[in-house]
Amino acid sequence: MTTIKLSVRSLVEFVLRRGDLQAGSINLSRAQESIKAHQYVQKTSGVDYLPEVPLSYLYSEVPSLREGKGLSDKLLLEIKGRADGVIRNESMACIDEIKTTTLDLELIDESFNNLHWAQAQCYAFMYGIQEGLETLEVQLTYFQLDTAQTKIFKKKFSLDELTGFFMGLAQCYFSWACQLQEWVMRRNDSIRTTPFPFDTYRRGQRELAVAVYQTIKQSQKLFAQAPTGIGKTMGTLFPALKAMAEGLTVQIFYLTAKTITRTVAEKALSDLQKTGLEVKRLTLTAKSKLCFLSEISCLPEDCPYARGYYDRVREAVEDLFMERAWTRQLIEQYARKHVICPFEFSLEMANWADVVICDYNYVFDPRVYLRRFFLEGGEYTFLVDEAHNLVDRARDMFSAELGKESWLKLKKLTKEDNARLAKSLTKVNTALVKEKKGCTEAEGSGESVGKELPGKLIQALRQFIKETEYFLKTNDQSFSWHEQLLEHYFQALSFTRTAESYNERYVTYKYLTREDFKVKLFCLDPSMRLKEALGRGRSAVLFSATLSPMDYFMNLLGGEETSYKLQLPSPFPEENLCLLINDRVSTNYKLRAKTYDQVVESISAVILCKKGNYLVYFPSYHYMNEVYLRFSAQNQEVDVICQSSSMEEEEREDFLERFSHNPQRTLVGFVLMGGIFGEGIDLIGDRLSGAVVVGVGLPQVCMEREIIRSYYETTSYLGFEFAYLYPGMNKVLQAVGRVIRTEKDRGIVILIDERFSKQAYRRLFPKEWTKVLLGRTNDSITTTIKSFWVN
Repeated sequence: MTTIKLSVRSLVEFVLRRGDLQAGSINLSRAQESIKAHQYVQKTSGVDYLPEVPLSYLYSEVPSLREGKGLSDKLLLEIKGRADGVIRNESMACIDEIKTTTLDLELIDESFNNLHWAQAQCYAFMYGIQEGLETLEVQLTYFQLDTAQTKIFKKKFSLDELTGFFMGLAQCYFSWACQLQEWVMRRNDSIRTTPFPFDTYRRGQRELAVAVYQTIKQSQKLFAQAPTGIGKTMGTLFPALKAMAEGLTVQIFYLTAKTITRTVAEKALSDLQKTGLEVKRLTLTAKSKLCFLSEISCLPEDCPYARGYYDRVREAVEDLFMERAWTRQLIEQYARKHVICPFEFSLEMANWADVVICDYNYVFDPRVYLRRFFLEGGEYTFLVDEAHNLVDRARDMFSAELGKESWLKLKKLTKEDNARLAKSLTKVNTALVKEKKGCTEAEGSGESVGKELPGKLIQALRQFIKETEYFLKTNDQSFSWHEQLLEHYFQALSFTRTAESYNERYVTYKYLTREDFKVKLFCLDPSMRLKEALGRGRSAVLFSATLSPMDYFMNLLGGEETSYKLQLPSPFPEENLCLLINDRVSTNYKLRAKTYDQVVESISAVILCKKGNYLVYFPSYHYMNEVYLRFSAQNQEVDVICQSSSMEEEEREDFLERFSHNPQRTLVGFVLMGGIFGEGIDLIGDRLSGAVVVGVGLPQVCMEREIIRSYYETTSYLGFEFAYLYPGMNKVLQAVGRVIRTEKDRGIVILIDERFSKQAYRRLFPKEWTKVLLGRTNDSITTTIKSFWVN
């Protein structure tokens, strides 16, 4: 027999949930208070009250309901849950379901939420069967979080009534469960018979695949540096799927930082599907890109796709489930067909996907991570692509920031319409004014860094959260400032939740800008929170071509002493890359203005040796634009294009399309190091002949970087390395990695900066960089490059 485990809550919501989609949850803000409230009710309800009673029931379809023998004969539903309380006395057993609320209890009546009754009735059925009872009471206890008052409703049911109700729910879900199980069996059979999609493994790829499989099998973490060309995407996905077929993982999350790497993962799965693999894959897309409205509004009165969402979503799920690749296009197509929100629909489909391709934030960001999966954890596998990006992304995700001016503006907007909201906003603004005054008086520079939480501000934010929740639950009017209110509500949630995790790895950073004052709870060391997030799954593989130094990344990305690590050599012949260093130029920030002409000359010396396509990487837009103007004026016989600071997706694609095969004229693209063209792009063959990297990529010196430097100088004596050197050189290595993408590619790279000759930087060079040449004059650069292209 095959057993499918299911919670009572999931069963009830799948079968019975109806109505509108609400604009964000207004209950998550007080999760800790809710837990304490449950405990308070349980402790104060007398000696006959048994708290947290585990209950379960094994459901199988009765013969009379079957049309014939099949999977239903071999399938059991194990429906489990915990009753908040069982009140047992001589005359009757009563099942108590506790619900916390911020609503005035006068607004709650017996029919407030049918899902609450349904959960309690399921527990009553299980308990009645377990104890052999004929009649039971069901009790709903509503606990008001602000007043600590309770309101109780009771109903009495016979076991026959409870049985009919429960069996109806289970039978309804059972047909879906059969469909799911049939799919799992079909999927696993196809995975077992699907061959590796290429004739042979690339050098290092088989070693990577074996390491990934063993990592999943042993419920471990793997940190893998796999240079360009090994085939990281297939080398991680293929063994993860094989592990899935053996029951070692139930779902794979392929996590990326950029759209282009999501596309690579989609292609890898598509290639496998062409060889016979049957798998349901989903790509999650941001709400802002999916929303059908011209202006995003998640209010049911504004959005027809939110209105009645739960009345239609189940049919939509069953409809789309017949497809294999749940792409953005299909999500939008089926969402329009069933008139439901495409973003929420995609999150719903994540429940049933075998592979979910998505951004880091769906797993790591405490503001938006998929709570339906990760609140309790499960047998998931996380494949974290381009994991070097996760360091700074994690700092952002685990930090929180408020700006004073927007709160003042919202206070003014609400003043005439809602006195309670305006009053709470006044308190937030007053607290921000005091923080600003303290910052300017204490430091004089308009910046301050401390280890204390802004207590009064947090207190004011919590009161604002309560008032907003009350407003959202009780108000049915539409105001022009509604979206701003929601935005600030979620800002307040983020700030107060971050405050709950505040420890020695955080600082409070306050600073003035030209137009605003900001307070930031700044996460300096994200390692513990990443470790916690990765712990919500069974296993994790964090991989990149530039996961070096390995100890640095393991330190910051939640690695442990027992975590596996793997460093693979490049699969490409060393002689295919001509690597030069011009160490006669200093791109130090203070000296850059003196180097513009020198850099122009070096670029010209490189590109005039051979007609082709070239990329030139710069550490800043200003530096890039200054050199771009001079180079364009002096090299009118070549085509020159330059990255802009706010390129749309279509503009990015147009930019890359300029790098064509067999170019008739030389093309030089000026781009930002570490930017959208700094990694994740594949310009194979003669689409890219070489790259010029200007500078060592160090982040610009600023207060936040200095705070990080100071922290790590104290904890590990590696402040400069952690804050500047390692992040900077990672950008350099990524830029160089754009040139050689296949075993047949040949290309040149010149690194321009005197620091590239210093030992602190050279020790970070990859092992395969054994033949680094010096190109200190334009003549020597030209001679060396011409010789390379001739051979």
